[in-house]
Amino acid sequence: MPIIVNLDVMLARRKMRSKELAEQIGITEQNVSLLKSGKVRGVRFETLERICRALDCQPGDILEYQPDVEES
Repeated sequence: MPIIVNLDVMLARRKMRSKELAEQIGITEQNVSLLKSGKVRGVRFETLERICRALDCQPGDILEYQPDVEES
């Protein structure tokens, strides 16, 4: 998938554990884990806003677009 989730990178930069983030933004630690692994189909803007507030970052710090390279 061309959308890369860098949530684990931001958590490491902020020296924050998934459990702490989950508590701050009001979702389960399991859902944070799913977000980190990119195994979700979408994320609510409200959740993204809470993550950005907790980590003091921008959405682009968490989500990255890398186009698929098509072979001819």
